[in-house]
Amino acid sequence: MRITRQPFYDPETILTDVKRKISEVIDLGESIDFLTFVPDGEPTLDINLGKAIDLLRPLGVKIAVISNGSLLWQESVRKDLSKADWVSLKIDSVTEEYWRQINRPHHDLDLSIILESMIEFAGGYEGQLATETMLIHGVNDSPGNITEVADFLARLKPAKAYLSIPTRPPAETSVHPPAENVLNMAYQIISKRVNEVECLFGYEGNAFSLTGDVEEELLNIIAVHPMPEEAVQAFLAKAGVGWKLIDKLIAKDRLFVTDYEGKKFYLRRLQKTGV
Repeated sequence: MRITRQPFYDPETILTDVKRKISEVIDLGESIDFLTFVPDGEPTLDINLGKAIDLLRPLGVKIAVISNGSLLWQESVRKDLSKADWVSLKIDSVTEEYWRQINRPHHDLDLSIILESMIEFAGGYEGQLATETMLIHGVNDSPGNITEVADFLARLKPAKAYLSIPTRPPAETSVHPPAENVLNMAYQIISKRVNEVECLFGYEGNAFSLTGDVEEELLNIIAVHPMPEEAVQAFLAKAGVGWKLIDKLIAKDRLFVTDYEGKKFYLRRLQKTGV
């Protein structure tokens, strides 16, 4: 838990790695929509985020940042995010109690300040702004909470507002998605206040590229996208590799399996980095 920005990875190293990956993808005849900052944590904690974006800009690929928005009250964060072509901000609730219950933020953070900072950022941002609101059964899915979020989004004026539900294993087994009628209600309420609303209520699919070492590619994907069993099977089939690789990674404690909503999911066992 931290709110103080610091360096993590050297921007020049990021540039070198991204150049290599772009070359590999192009050699496969595939296209790239965005270079997206979506790390194991909050990307704006990296004090070199803006520098990394500047270095990546000449590569000619649009740049996106997926942020929880918690540090937007810092001018340096707003400046760094303004360099991206597409920014997504997380807005699960505008009520302090629900926000803390869902997101478990640092104790020094103040939701009211964060929300006003989002408004300030949106007012000067020249790229495409999106928001994401994850609805959780019995927590933030009441008509009142959804209406309050919709009213705030009307002030923020995002180009698109995404509604999502837990589709992968959450931190707590008690977390479940709302009923379908509740999701429809939420969509109707927010659609009246935001021009474009999109629902992310299903698994995002298995369109993962394979450009190098199968083991590392799989681990890198699962680090940010826990994969259901059928997705792992599809990936291995595409790579021409058998299930023994999964057994090996589990035995080495690099993967583990968990159940969620009646499905098996494979997650990466993240190692402590000391940063």
